[in-house]
Amino acid sequence: MEYGNDKLVMYLHGGSGNHGCEAIINSTCHMIEEIPKLLVTNSEQEDRRYSLEPLCDILQERKIAEHFFAHVWYYVWRMVFRDPESFMRYRFREVMGRNLAPLYLSTGGDMYCYELSKKEAVTANSAFNRAGAKTVLWGCSLEPELLRDPVIVEDMRRYALITPRESITTQALADAGITENVKQFPDPAFALTPVETKLPSGFAEQNTIGINISPMIVRHEKTEGITLINYRNLIDYILENTDCHIALIPHVMWKYNDDRLTLNELYNGYQGNERVVLFEDMPTQKIKYVISKCRMFIGARTHATIAAYSSCVPTLVVGYSVKARGIAKDLFGTEEHYVLPVQNLAEPKELINAFSWIIEREDEIRKKLQMSMPAYCKEAAKAGDALRELWGSLHETADRDGQLEGK
Repeated sequence: MEYGNDKLVMYLHGGSGNHGCEAIINSTCHMIEEIPKLLVTNSEQEDRRYSLEPLCDILQERKIAEHFFAHVWYYVWRMVFRDPESFMRYRFREVMGRNLAPLYLSTGGDMYCYELSKKEAVTANSAFNRAGAKTVLWGCSLEPELLRDPVIVEDMRRYALITPRESITTQALADAGITENVKQFPDPAFALTPVETKLPSGFAEQNTIGINISPMIVRHEKTEGITLINYRNLIDYILENTDCHIALIPHVMWKYNDDRLTLNELYNGYQGNERVVLFEDMPTQKIKYVISKCRMFIGARTHATIAAYSSCVPTLVVGYSVKARGIAKDLFGTEEHYVLPVQNLAEPKELINAFSWIIEREDEIRKKLQMSMPAYCKEAAKAGDALRELWGSLHETADRDGQLEGK
């Protein structure tokens, strides 16, 4: 395999076991089919298992923790020479040095939302820029408080292009004086194409409430156990007061962050109920197809809710961060009633109340989505034009510099 060189390199991709990550890469590859692409991934095996292998070249990044002597060497080097980028040069060795690409796309949209991954994103951005490449922060969300940090502001200025996926992030960047390299587009996954899959018995098309819950939101709850209590109460309410069926739909399958663990815990007590079905793992485009056949969706994972929104399914987000709030605000003009912050859950029937508000207005919400989604999804796909423009300008500069060197 040829490494970086004349390919667009996508990095900070955690693997397709998180089907949101898969959705971003899948959609991005379809946006820019004519540009040669290399995905540097934390999990090559996952990416070859699902939908990405035909769309781009795939390269396993180096995992320094798995190589004891390299880990010790780079740790000593970093401490002695105060060179935090040394780990990144090891991690991405195949696409640096003589294999340096012209453009690097940071595809982990919420990398800056978590402390450890934020440090990774800052260091990688610095390393690629220092090596002479251009970088893009792709489909991102940033908490406004983060941009009070001068280190982060400096880091944002290094990117040749930043594409926020919602207006709260765009405004936070503007408030920090960062506007010239910013172009807002909806999350790339709004443009994801669903792929048909067989629906199981127990799934009533257009009369099933899709439900997603994650370990992540449980970790953000302030009252221990309140999230699962609310979800169970909601399922009981739906089964007792409506003729709707329930589909429990996982969206992230990582060992340390697996939706199936929480969904299986939730499913206990409903086995054998013909109106409740638990889905197994499948590629992101098939998950979107399943969600598109739901009557309504209640989800914790951002890209599960994006699959619902873009399929015009009335959606309630049980969220914890700026990405949930910002997307809902852009779609509906407000996050109120459309996002239930898990941090605020304190009473056992709050999810029932939030669900009731949505379902009482489901026709109105569905019509609003049907009116707005075609243009919104088309706007998401236009992010590819911004990448093509940047890619083209880099090659024009390279060609010009090459002609000058030849004189």
